[in-house]
Amino acid sequence: MATLTLRDIRKSYGGAAIETIKGVNLEVLDREFVVFVGPSGCGKSTLLRMIAGLEEITSGDLMIDGRRVNDLGPADRGLAMVFQSYALYPHMTVRDNMGFALRMARVPKAERDRKVAEAARILQLDPYLDRTPKALSGGQRQRVAIGRAIVRNPKIFLFDEPLSNLDAALRGQMRIELARLHEELRATMIYVTHDQIEAMTMADKIVVLQAGVVEQVGSPLELYHRPNNLFVAGFIGSPRMNFLQGSVMGADSSGVAVDLACGGRIAVPVEVGNLSPGAPVTLGLRPEALRLDPAGPLAGEVLLAERLGGLTLLHVRLSPTETVIVQLDGNDMTRPHEAVRLGVDPAGCHVFGKDGQAHAHLRQHLLVA
Repeated sequence: MATLTLRDIRKSYGGAAIETIKGVNLEVLDREFVVFVGPSGCGKSTLLRMIAGLEEITSGDLMIDGRRVNDLGPADRGLAMVFQSYALYPHMTVRDNMGFALRMARVPKAERDRKVAEAARILQLDPYLDRTPKALSGGQRQRVAIGRAIVRNPKIFLFDEPLSNLDAALRGQMRIELARLHEELRATMIYVTHDQIEAMTMADKIVVLQAGVVEQVGSPLELYHRPNNLFVAGFIGSPRMNFLQGSVMGADSSGVAVDLACGGRIAVPVEVGNLSPGAPVTLGLRPEALRLDPAGPLAGEVLLAERLGGLTLLHVRLSPTETVIVQLDGNDMTRPHEAVRLGVDPAGCHVFGKDGQAHAHLRQHLLVA
């Protein structure tokens, strides 16, 4: 079993002058793949380093398998970390790089060779064991770094943006390999990235951070379909959610009707909460919730058509200050500068109040993650 609990974890520099982690509470279950995601500077790598023991915890409790480990050094926590840089010894072979920590721990050679061979099998590195890092590709080097962690048989694997140095094709391949590795090892993994596509495709649970605060925790589809606020809604999803300014025209048990500043009225099946007629709101629309419809409530001009093969993304200007992205089938032939009208699927819309918080969808319209 390998569980992790964070209770009101805080990190400050210069006394209490600069607080970068602001009271994080989190439960990581045994064998979960948890991803910390957020923009640069949000505190995700700092939080990971605090878990690893590389950063001191200012206050709060860090528990591994129910045991408080705040005062334990990195080597005593039973964790293994894979960094953004491969940090391989250039003069050592792959075999020696992977077994180095075991050799320093005076593990017998026979056991060391067995663990290295097993890690090489899992990572498909058998043909490269006698090569040095300079004879490997970037993806192979990253696998060696992961293998160095595997041989230690850690309680929890920690990954700090391990794919950011790879090109797009290799990143896609390594995402698949990491997902396979997680399933084969049946291990608990915590992974840091700024790339929400990595988070969506690999995670059992996503932790969205902003400025040292956890904005929301949930499964990928839960965060996609039920974001708590404007930040999460705009960060999770590619293409990102469209936002339009408007005001409440009416509200009742069926939902909220929004008059948009760019023209048009949209009825959205969400809970009314504290909204009243005239209240300013932000309407969020996923690109796939929009479609071409001659009778649709939104009118605009196509600025750009991105043809990506299986789908087409239209950038449509609705007003001088507001543009939306519309996701259509790849066979759509709409061209720039065409005037279009857009229909809207209310189930793909979200209403955010003046405070940026989302109003929950009514139960009959709720998408289950």
